[in-house]
Amino acid sequence: MLKFVLTIHTVTITMIEFLLPSIAAGIGIAIIAGPLGSFVVWRRMAYFGDTLAHASLLGLALGFLLDINLYFALLICCLGLAIILVTMQRQKLIATDTLLGILAHSSLSLGLIAVSFLDNVRIDLMSYLFGDLLAVSPMDLWFIWSGVIAVSGLVYLFWRPLLSSSVNEELASVEGVNIELMRLILMLLIGVVIAVGMKFVGALIMTSLMIIPAATSRRVAKTPEQMALIASSIGIICVLTGLSFSWQFDTPAGPSVVVSATMMFMLSQWIKQR
Repeated sequence: MLKFVLTIHTVTITMIEFLLPSIAAGIGIAIIAGPLGSFVVWRRMAYFGDTLAHASLLGLALGFLLDINLYFALLICCLGLAIILVTMQRQKLIATDTLLGILAHSSLSLGLIAVSFLDNVRIDLMSYLFGDLLAVSPMDLWFIWSGVIAVSGLVYLFWRPLLSSSVNEELASVEGVNIELMRLILMLLIGVVIAVGMKFVGALIMTSLMIIPAATSRRVAKTPEQMALIASSIGIICVLTGLSFSWQFDTPAGPSVVVSATMMFMLSQWIKQR
């Protein structure tokens, strides 16, 4: 019996040591995905997040083609698309959902075409589309937590005007809030988070890590601040649960995290109904 307990203890320590960088990366992404995901839910911007996630593949391909830092290429591409979207929205020439659909599929297609020209570079598209949270290096951690700290500071700084413009743009405008600026800032922050999390959660499912915990926390939170904090906490729990599941059953880490978030969302719906 003692030998069995010691074996379990050794396996647990080994698992924690192996997953420690992944846990640190996932927690960082979950912390900042909670507040931004709340804004995405409040503003009904889920498709915008998907558009930026699709565009990140284009940034990845350009990074390889131009031989520049991948993180920098991802960041520039996501921020550039956010600026283009805000500019075209201001002109009101086309409906927002139609514009998002055009930008999402166009950028994804351009990214796949650009990847086809990389004859001398082998790219594991699966790891970028669905994430590779288990392959986190110290440099990756530095990049993630730098983004987390920067975005967290900006969210804290602009929390009140962002919240006001999300609740009622007309009332916020009367109060002196620059609606266009707040919309641009929010889109840029979402772009940064998607660029940070793409390699680790995946381009196709990064948005879900923002939306699902926020939608789950909305069922129990009583204030916007509570919703943002609970969403981050739920995201952290989902990261830990998903990584444990991935370790035990050898499943992809990113999708395992998202499935854990989905299970928590379904559980919250059931508890609320009861």
